[in-house]
Amino acid sequence: MKAVIPAAGMGTRLLPATKAQPKEMLPVVDKPTIQYVVEEAVDSGVTDIIIITGRGKRAIEDHFDRSLELEQRLEKSGDDQELREIQRIASMADIFYIRQKEQLGLGHAVLCAKKHLGDEPFAVMLGDDIVVNDRPCLSQLLKVHERTGSSVVGVESVPKSMVSRYGVIAGEKQGEDLYRVTDLVEKPTPETAPSDLAIIGRYVFEPQILDCLEKTGPGMNGEYQLTDAMRALCTDRDLYGLKFTGRRFDIGGKGDWIRATIELALERGDLASELRRSLGQLLERDGEG
Repeated sequence: MKAVIPAAGMGTRLLPATKAQPKEMLPVVDKPTIQYVVEEAVDSGVTDIIIITGRGKRAIEDHFDRSLELEQRLEKSGDDQELREIQRIASMADIFYIRQKEQLGLGHAVLCAKKHLGDEPFAVMLGDDIVVNDRPCLSQLLKVHERTGSSVVGVESVPKSMVSRYGVIAGEKQGEDLYRVTDLVEKPTPETAPSDLAIIGRYVFEPQILDCLEKTGPGMNGEYQLTDAMRALCTDRDLYGLKFTGRRFDIGGKGDWIRATIELALERGDLASELRRSLGQLLERDGEG
């Protein structure tokens, strides 16, 4: 199975940090966001990866490429641990790049990979969503796909006040955490949302989704909406929503980017003590103020 990672967005929610660098390359602790996504794919057994890029995204390609000069310097200085890590990054997956020449939405980004996907199921993983769990989120979706033979998307419960940021499903419960999707609404108001189950950036699709994207065509603002294509798909094929286990961080927003950096750093043995001490001092100072 191949994984498609759309990473062509402009990252406007993170300006000015993303003016000259891809949002997917912003570091969370000491790794760029997109590396977490690629590692999740690899940990799920998917090592054939297509990244959809755009202008100004060459840093992504450089990150997953070898840097012989850096390797030689690390080897000469005896930094064996760092050397092994950057060599691992360059060799952990077969990564191919396709440029999305126009910003025509997430659905269009997926369509850019159509002729490279063939007539096989494939995964889609958004390049600015990190999901942290011992069992990778994509692996959880793949297990449902293997059992049902149908497309499956990751969903999570969100506060009603936040549903307007997401595509939201209506579904029939099939088990503790599994729903058969009966309808989808893109960015509904809290009053019109069919549920509180929001679609997050993890999908496993049967190839028919590509035909649905082409037939649905562009919608609002001339963009191809993946939600519209999924809505068409579930009219005659089963589509499931899995309430996955794990913590999700939307690195496309400043608040979650900061939260992810702090939470993941606190879980690092080499950083936790110093960070707790610094945070304690800040909180104490804030309390005095």
